[in-house]
Amino acid sequence: MRSWSAPEIPSLPGAGLPLRLYDTSARGVRDTSPGPKARMYVCGITPYDATHLGHANTYLAFDLANRMWRDAGHEVHFTQNATDVDDPLLERAEQTGVDWRELAEREIELYRTDMEALRIVPPDDYVGVTEVVGQVAELIGRLKDKGATYQVDDDVYFSVAAAPKFGAVSGYPEERMLELFAERGGDPERPGKRHPLDWLLWRAERPGEPSWASPLGPGRPGWHVECTTIALNRLGSGFDVSGGGSDLIFPHHEMGASEGHVATGEWPFAKAYVHAGMVGLDGEKMSKSRGNLVFVSRLRAEHDPMAVRLALLAHHYREDWEWTGDQIVSATERLARWRAAFACPAGPDALPVLRRVRERMTDDLDAPGALAAIDDWAARAVAGEGGDAGAPALVRATADSLLGIAL
Repeated sequence: MRSWSAPEIPSLPGAGLPLRLYDTSARGVRDTSPGPKARMYVCGITPYDATHLGHANTYLAFDLANRMWRDAGHEVHFTQNATDVDDPLLERAEQTGVDWRELAEREIELYRTDMEALRIVPPDDYVGVTEVVGQVAELIGRLKDKGATYQVDDDVYFSVAAAPKFGAVSGYPEERMLELFAERGGDPERPGKRHPLDWLLWRAERPGEPSWASPLGPGRPGWHVECTTIALNRLGSGFDVSGGGSDLIFPHHEMGASEGHVATGEWPFAKAYVHAGMVGLDGEKMSKSRGNLVFVSRLRAEHDPMAVRLALLAHHYREDWEWTGDQIVSATERLARWRAAFACPAGPDALPVLRRVRERMTDDLDAPGALAAIDDWAARAVAGEGGDAGAPALVRATADSLLGIAL
């Protein structure tokens, strides 16, 4: 699947610092410690509606991680999927009378343009689930050979009893798991299942639904095994970061980790599980099911995309926060202050700013702290402090390279 155009990222003097991130499975901030090439998988969209600010908040977080690794001298292998066949997509297509393939492609294209406008570094592998159905079926076959699957009617399920590390990612008690599983696409009460938390790997063909021929019989993949397959085939087991919104901690990342563990015999499936906070509107999480969305495409049509990015950067990526209209106003004002400062013929020494931004961003992506460092320099530059003619260009490059703000 086609990705989107990559932004140019300026190089900076000196060496970047090691990146530390909050690992959900470790319940704390820890070093990411990649090798020469950092490997990251970030779960992508289900394209039945336009990209909203909750999506943008998540993908911006992992864009920052990507940039900090690059600044520290690592190559980055970044993989992302698009769940271009799934129940919500099929339901929306039926409601609107649009072919599900046409709907998926339309919304994926809008997502591409949104990500490009926000200067998100594109994935090296952007993979649609419909492109890898055969690979998914092959992985399910491996799980079957290991005795980890069983059938309910013609559907194939993963047996939670076969997963010795199940629960290690989320740390949730079973009662909480059951609650979230029912809320987030699971079927804990389906008759015939061995355990309520067993999950669907392969959905047998239903009338009127798309399906693919496979050794499992005609059908289509379940949700969690899609990402497991793509991550294993593109990155291999033990990759550095598995990322997404905090609503993916359970069941999605928990179940994917167990699939990868059982299929390969290796643990952990990902070295760290990193999650962005939820964005709310009117007191509730922003989501398509609630219909309380602020779409990125509409926001950037009315405002500079860099102001939109600055509005997101004003919040720590792990924070749950609520969108209000005054935030884009504040971000636009900040953008104007920075532009005025960078237009100054000289300014205070920029190297302490670069050092401070690196320190803040490598400490679990403290973007608000990084913004404050540039704010302080900009105020002093506009006030006429300092006489370093090269300082405005270096601070501008710092904002561009590490924060993704092009001015």
